[in-house]
Order: sequence, then C-alpha cells, then structure tokens
Amino acid sequence: MSDAAIFIALPAIVCAVVIALARRARWSGRFADHPNERSLHSRAVPRLGGIGVMVASIPMLALAGSGAVSLIAACALFLALVSLADDARSLPIEVRLPAHAVAALVAVLAAGDPAWGWAAIGAVFAIVWMTNLFNFMDGSDGLAGGMALIGFGTLALAANDAGLRARALGCAATAAAAGGFLLHNFPPARVFLGDAGSVPLGFLAGALGAMGIANGAWAWWFPALVFSPFIVDATVTILRRVFRGERIWIAHRSHFYQRLVLAGWSQRRLAISSYALMALAALSALVAHRSGEAVRCAIILVWSAMYPLVLVAIERRTRQAGADSR
Repeated sequence: MSDAAIFIALPAIVCAVVIALARRARWSGRFADHPNERSLHSRAVPRLGGIGVMVASIPMLALAGSGAVSLIAACALFLALVSLADDARSLPIEVRLPAHAVAALVAVLAAGDPAWGWAAIGAVFAIVWMTNLFNFMDGSDGLAGGMALIGFGTLALAANDAGLRARALGCAATAAAAGGFLLHNFPPARVFLGDAGSVPLGFLAGALGAMGIANGAWAWWFPALVFSPFIVDATVTILRRVFRGERIWIAHRSHFYQRLVLAGWSQRRLAISSYALMALAALSALVAHRSGEAVRCAIILVWSAMYPLVLVAIERRTRQAGADSR
C-alpha cells in the first residue's frame, strides 16, 4: 500500500472507530450537548467527535511533516486538550483566547519567514480568527466536517503541486479524519465535533495556510478562497453583531446558515447545499492557483461579486420566512 493510501485510509478508519467507542463509553454523558434556545438540535448529542478527529489526524500530521509542521501539530494538540476541558467544564474566554493566541504565535514563528516583518502580527490575528470562526460555524449537522474534508483536501492537492509531499500527506490525513467523523455527523448527527475538534481544525486551517504563504506554496488568497464559505459567513455575522452593540462572545443563532435552518431548511439540505458551495470554492481556488494572472483575477472578482448576492438572497429568504410565520 502506498504512503498516500495509508495517510488517507488509516485516519478515516481510526477516527470512525474511536468515535464509535467513545459514543458508547460511560463517561460520554459528561460531554452531552443539551438543546437550548440557541441550538438547532432537539435532543442531547455527545460532543465527542473532536476526540476521534484529533487522535486520527495529529499523529499523522506530525509524522508526515517537518519540525515546523510537527510543532504546529503539537499546538493543535494543546488546543484540543484546552478545548476538551472547555467542552466538559465551559472555560471562560479569559482562558481560551490566550491559548488560541499563544498557539497562533508559535505557528507564525514556526513558519520562519523573516520577510513577513509586521505582517506576522496580521498572520497571528488571522490564525486566531480562523481558530474561532471554525468553532462559530460548527452549529449544524455535517457542516464543519464537510468544510474540513474539502478544505484540507484542497490544501493537500496544492501542497502536492508545490512539491511539498510530506505536507500534502499531513493535510490529506486531516481531511480523511474529517471524513471518518462525517460518518457519525452527517444529518441526523449522532455525535457533534465539539470545541475539541472545531478549535484545533480552525487553527490548523489558519496555521497551515499561513505556512504555505510563507513557504511560497500559494498566495494569501488561496486558503482564503478555499475556506471562504466559513470565512464570509462568520466575518459578516460578527461585524453585524458588533455594529449592533451585541456581545460577540455570547452564543447565538444569527449566522446565515443558522437562519436558513430556522427559515425552514432541513439540516440535511443545508449540508448538501453547503458542500456544493465549498466544492465550487475549492475547485475555483485550485484552477486559479494553476492558471495565469488574468484567469486568477477573474475568478477572484467573480467570487467577490457572488458572495454579496448570496448573502442578500439568504437575507430576503429568511425575512420572508419570518413574515410568513407571523
């Protein structure tokens, strides 16, 4: 069996098996996510999927990568442990956010590009934002797992194009672990990712994306376009809440994907539609990455124009649904 086959098959199998065992463990009840006014689910579901994803992906990422990638994998493990404690005991933001910032700083230092200069500060903030937005977007069955599968799979293809085979294998392993998780999370979900999965996955998306920029494997816009379905929803939603004077660290149901479900979409329909959008964004990013400047600029402009139209359409759809329900 080839290295690529091992790095794809093993994480998927390990993740699926670990989650199956964790779901049946006596202690799984401590991690149950009970429905509340901010939830989209109607029954208690264990938040144990992140354990399987991290157990399956982090060792493979460390094994495949260089010292710098292994350090990033260690940071992801650190965030997984902190977030697992958060899943169990709800840690305050004063504990969680500094942990995210320290991990992001280590990731930027590991990238080791002295030409970044002050841009390194922006990279730290970008990684912290990716860490948190992935967590914000993990609120509907199959959504975060699908973004991880498609997003890291696309990074693997681009890393392979750049001749970074070890990094490609590590990204492929992470994508494969997300695939194993989806076996339990595709609507109707039997297990949720939890902060122990969503936080380190967001961190890895930001950290590996930043490392690829520093190493010249891809331009800054490439990982941004790949993960744009999550980036756009989370960023626009948070900015709207800031302008309204709302406390952005408090859980809510105002993300565009949440509003679609509240307007009548099933979580299965949302997941399938989101996968189509994610796949289209990822494919566009790969085409742009492999094309000349004219094609690249055209693709970026099309997406820049399309996202506002999509968000406006969702806004109208959800408002109409609200008016119809009154």
